[in-house]
Amino acid sequence: MKSFPTLTTERLILRPFVPADAADVQRLAGDREIAAGTLTIPHPYPDGAAEEWMGKHQAWLDEERELVLAITVRETGELAGTMGLMLKLAHDKAELGYWIGVPFWGRGYATEAAAELMRYGFEHWSLHRIEALHFSRNPASGKVMQKLGMRHEGKLREDVKKDGEYLDIEVYGVLRREFAMAGFTRN
Repeated sequence: MKSFPTLTTERLILRPFVPADAADVQRLAGDREIAAGTLTIPHPYPDGAAEEWMGKHQAWLDEERELVLAITVRETGELAGTMGLMLKLAHDKAELGYWIGVPFWGRGYATEAAAELMRYGFEHWSLHRIEALHFSRNPASGKVMQKLGMRHEGKLREDVKKDGEYLDIEVYGVLRREFAMAGFTRN
C-alpha cells in the first residue's frame, strides 16, 4: 500500500481525505456552482457519494492512477476543496484536477495548492508534463492555470456533454522546465 504525501504551503495543508471529511465534501461539492464547473460532480450531490469517492483514493494511488488530496486551511483545519493528479506515467505526464468550495473562492487557494501539488508531481514521479482542462464558460480556472505558468494549448469544441449540453474545453499544459523557470520549484 502506497503512502499519501502531506504537503504544506504558507496557508494550506494538502493531506489525504479522512472519513470525517465526508460531510464537508458533500456540503461543498453539493453546491450547484461546483457541479456546473466540473464534469463528474452531479447536482444534487447524493448521500453516500463522498464516502464512495473517498473510498477509491487508496486503490487509485496504489495503481498509480491518481493522487487525490484534501485542501485544508492551515490556520483553521477547514476543508476548502480537493486537488488531484490523474497520472499517465507511461507518458511521464499527469492531468491536474481540482475544485474549491464556494466559501473559499477568491483567496488564491487553487493556485497555491496546485503549485505545491505540481511541484510534488514533477519531483516524485519525474513528470515531464502536467496538463489541465476547464470548461470555456469557467474562465476563473483558466486564470489559475495561467498563474501556474501553464500555456493555453487550444480549445476542444463541444468536447463533452454535461446535463444535456455540449461544452467547449480549454486545454492548458506546462513542461517541467517551464514550471522550474517560472520559479515554482524549491532550491
